[in-house]
Amino acid sequence: MTIAVLDYDSGNLHSVSRAIAKVGGDVLVTSDPAEVARADAIVIPGVGHFGQCVRALAARGLDRAATAFVATGRPVVGVCVGMQILYRRSDESDAAGLGLLPGEVRRLPGDVKVPHMGWNTVSWRRPHPYVAGIDDGSYLYFVHSFAPEVDDAVTIGVTEHGRPFAAVVARDNVFATQFHPEKSGDAGLQLYENVVKAVASA
Repeated sequence: MTIAVLDYDSGNLHSVSRAIAKVGGDVLVTSDPAEVARADAIVIPGVGHFGQCVRALAARGLDRAATAFVATGRPVVGVCVGMQILYRRSDESDAAGLGLLPGEVRRLPGDVKVPHMGWNTVSWRRPHPYVAGIDDGSYLYFVHSFAPEVDDAVTIGVTEHGRPFAAVVARDNVFATQFHPEKSGDAGLQLYENVVKAVASA
């Protein structure tokens, strides 16, 4: 059972990898599309600028590898900007995202402190195996200035900072979080453990 963490020089690459390994995941950090294709699940990390991340992913052919992987039905997990690039577009850049999730990524309002940085609660809209055992209203760690709109078709968890936004989304085999599970203490490790267990039992 191998979980490939896509290496396109994202700042949270190694912290994500360590967290998944800590809960028993067999992690492969790779920028090789062929290795991605052979994995049992993939994680797309990401911090920083939407356009820069999209371009870095494309430069390695990992955009096509991720899209092809989604089509196989195997699990795909996006984290922070790795979540945002699963959408078609973001207010942050003219660069096109992967278009795997409906809706858009919008800038947080100007009447609150941006970037939104620190702990905030997440309210669950509906259950999902990857968030099992994480209480409604749990505090999770965020660092971002943009966030996806709430779309009832895909939103699992909602947070509010100036406006409600999607903190957790899922569509078929695609799952993503705006917060950083790897920085979110026991609740974040629970999420990664749920992912590892689901991949192992598939």
